[in-house]
Amino acid sequence: MIIVGVGVGVLLVVAVGLWFARRVDGDSTNFLVAGRSLALPLSAAGLMGQAVDSNATLGNTDLTFSLGFWAGASLPLGLALCLLLTGLLFAARMNAMGLYTLPDFYRRIYGRGVEMTASVLMIASFCILLAGNLVAGGYLFEAFLGASYTGGVLIIVGVVLAYTITGGMFSDAYTALVQMVITVIGSVSLLVWVAATYGLSTPEGLGPFDLEQLTSASAGAPINWATLVSLGIGDIVAIDFMQRIFSAGSPSIARRACFVGAAMTAGVGVVYALVALAIVPVLGPEPATPVLFALLEGFAPAWLAVLVLSAIVAASCSTANGVILGTASVAVRNIRGLRDPAIGTGDSRTDPLLRAVRWTMPLVCALAILLALRVPQTGILLTLAFDLLLACLLVPFVAGHWWPRRATAAAAVAAVVVGLVVRLTLFVLTPTIFGAENTLLYVPNDLVGPGFDGYPTFIGFAASLLAFVVVALLRPPRQPAVLPVREDLAATSTDARPVT
Repeated sequence: MIIVGVGVGVLLVVAVGLWFARRVDGDSTNFLVAGRSLALPLSAAGLMGQAVDSNATLGNTDLTFSLGFWAGASLPLGLALCLLLTGLLFAARMNAMGLYTLPDFYRRIYGRGVEMTASVLMIASFCILLAGNLVAGGYLFEAFLGASYTGGVLIIVGVVLAYTITGGMFSDAYTALVQMVITVIGSVSLLVWVAATYGLSTPEGLGPFDLEQLTSASAGAPINWATLVSLGIGDIVAIDFMQRIFSAGSPSIARRACFVGAAMTAGVGVVYALVALAIVPVLGPEPATPVLFALLEGFAPAWLAVLVLSAIVAASCSTANGVILGTASVAVRNIRGLRDPAIGTGDSRTDPLLRAVRWTMPLVCALAILLALRVPQTGILLTLAFDLLLACLLVPFVAGHWWPRRATAAAAVAAVVVGLVVRLTLFVLTPTIFGAENTLLYVPNDLVGPGFDGYPTFIGFAASLLAFVVVALLRPPRQPAVLPVREDLAATSTDARPVT
């Protein structure tokens, strides 16, 4: 029954995605940014769908169960903070510029070299993020279908590619709305059942009001704060978030969608964290992981298992399709340099940008599959992905908006190079990554121990900021470029002011 129920949910999502794929109409603008036409519900659902993924659900519950509320809830709360800050400071501006991908911004401010560098870093980071969502699919189908872990990963990839490669952002937007409805219903149902069956007690020292998790190094405070900062600030330069902001119908819709997405992301994340705390005495000290699967398989009624598992699959697919679309778009438009979209004619063969993005999507998936098989972790991969963006690309992005006379290419290159070198050096020297063993790339040494975990996030960002400021102040200020705005907004919207 469980697999049948989840399968029906998956087929519903695929059917919706394929149905709305017709709106692409052979036009890469429709494919990449939904014709810049999305209304508030679709924009908000898309942003929430990118935030509420398997890392923020399964990763959240695993970390909360073993380490406490702030270890797990920092994942969704960090993502909610990111959406809040983006809505306050950047969403309207970015939507008004009429961009297709986030690296377009770096090209307009800093030039082609910085665009290429930013694109490579974003692709690497988002392949890591995609891998984290494939991990959840691998575990789910292994536990409930009897497939191998590798088979589960491949199933998720096949499902997502089925509609993303045909419908692009239109399919992404409408499936995200369905997926987030499923996620909210499943999350609320899980919380109500756990509360009615076991109560919502929290183990001593692990609850949301046990603030030593944020103040004491022995309770994991450096790692918890590093997670919040990495996701809350580093995720601002996320290609999937920004592509949904570009797709909104107006700057005002883009801003409000961020606020709605932030509220919903925080709400769902807190629900999963509270559930994880409540089931500690139910599952015992060393349950099989993911702990949520252990609860659903051994204790929950079948109807609830169907709802929650459908929500997790929906969350994984929602994030995965956005990441695949955004990463492939960056690879084609910003690295290959194939920029000019053709006018829609109903035939994708007339639009080389559209055709190239579609061919690139399977390659993106292949890279993510390799990572998912190498590092089968859920929450850790999410944080690691945005740690790299925080250390390299955030400072040039913010300066391009708010310090434009000093936003030179030399300063941006200094920030990227210094931040990347410092962060990767600390990464390979630290034996753990946000509390998990560093199985990805660790050089044994006597200089750095597990107690240093968490601090590299702040050190990498500080090094990037210092490098940018020093180089910016040493070079003469420049006349900032006047960025073009969307033609449909330039004459009517006060939100459409260029960044100058």
